Parts: sequence; structure tokens; C-alpha cells
Amino acid sequence: MKKLKFLAIVLAITFFSACKKDEDAPDNSYTCATCKTTPDALAANNSSSKGVYKGVVIGSTGTISFDIANNGTAITATLTLDGVTATLTSTVAWVSGQPYVAAFTGTLSGQAVSITFSVSATGGTPVVTTSNIPGHTSASFNIIKETSGGLVECFEGTYSTTLPETGTFNIILVRSLSTWLGVARKTGTTTSGSAGTGSISNNNLVDPSQNNKTIATITGDNINGSFADNNGKTVTLTGKRTL
Repeated sequence: MKKLKFLAIVLAITFFSACKKDEDAPDNSYTCATCKTTPDALAANNSSSKGVYKGVVIGSTGTISFDIANNGTAITATLTLDGVTATLTSTVAWVSGQPYVAAFTGTLSGQAVSITFSVSATGGTPVVTTSNIPGHTSASFNIIKETSGGLVECFEGTYSTTLPETGTFNIILVRSLSTWLGVARKTGTTTSGSAGTGSISNNNLVDPSQNNKTIATITGDNINGSFADNNGKTVTLTGKRTL
């Protein structure tokens, strides 16, 4: 009888531990149905202001992409904030060998939007210099030029710490270059800041500013991770690819 009771206890502990692990494991089943698996950018535009630029937005959260005459003469931008998408257009024509600077306008949720985009003649330093987005007055943008050999992937997510602190944590990946860039904003604030840049090793995001720790793992279109930062606080990250 004692042996039977002992066996029952062992089975109960094993079952509880298995359930606990399942509950703690991140859900990596999400797949971005609209995200590209190969670059939109054409090789002829790799060293030009022409081409494709993609990035993340914070304030609230979203993504943005610019098509500067990548495959023809069309010049457009696609802005998505909090799941709402707007197509923006510009009347400024692209000129070979010149930087491209232009205002993109359209409507988001029925309200006028204007974003000014600037990039050098060789496609370097793509930035949004000004933006007017009703309801998102403190929006900040991080943008990377996509090349024919470097698909740009954008993930939207959150972070939490044992400080305690919570906020938005958005990430841009270029897996072919094994690089990532993160940007974060604390809940309740209006200023975004760098959340690190680093390398990708075996689908792990490695952060040199955190003594080369793995801060998260990429599983398909999901990013999840937890690590102790340089101040001894535990930081938990989660994100999903949206562009």
C-alpha cells in the first residue's frame, strides 16, 4: 500500500511539473501571413536612393515601409499603427544620383497624415525627419534600407522587468547579415530609446551591451526571451513579426 501511495505521489508531481512547463513555454505558433520571405528590393537599387526601406514605429506601435521607385516610377509608403494601415503617396519624383527627400501624405482612420522621408543618394541614413499623425504626436521611426540580398523583418513586441517596468519593444532583423536592432519605450512616456544592437547566432539575439548574453530567441515569426541585465534585473521580451 505504501508503495502504491508513493507511486501516486510521484506521478502527480511529474504531471504537475509537465503542466507547469507547458504553461511557462512561449506560444510560438503565430505566423505572419502577409510577411515576405524574400526581399522586395531589386539588385539595381542596392547602392541608390531608389529602392525599399522598412522599419518600426513606436508611439503607439507599428511598422512603415517606403517604395522609392523600386520597380518602376511609383513612390509610396505604407504605415501601420495599432493594426490600422494607411497608404501614403508623394509627388516628388526620384532623380538619379541625388538624395531623395519628400513629404508623404494620406489619411489614417479618416485623418490627414504627413511624413517627411529623407535618404542619401547612395541609400544611406534613411530617416523620417518630421511627422504629423493625429493621435500619435510622439511617434518615432527606425528605418533600414532593404537590399536584394538582405530581407528586412520587423517585429512588434513588449518588454517587462522586475524593476518593475513595462513598455514597447520593437525589433528589426536582417538575418542574412546576422544583425538586429531594437528600440523601446517605457509605458507612460513619450520618448523612445535604443534597446540595443547586436548579432544573430543560431536564431539567438546576442547583445554585446549585456556582456554578449542571449536576450531572446527567434522561432519562425516569434521572438521570446528572458535574461538578467547588467543591473541584476530580469527582463522578459516577446514579439511577433508584422512586416
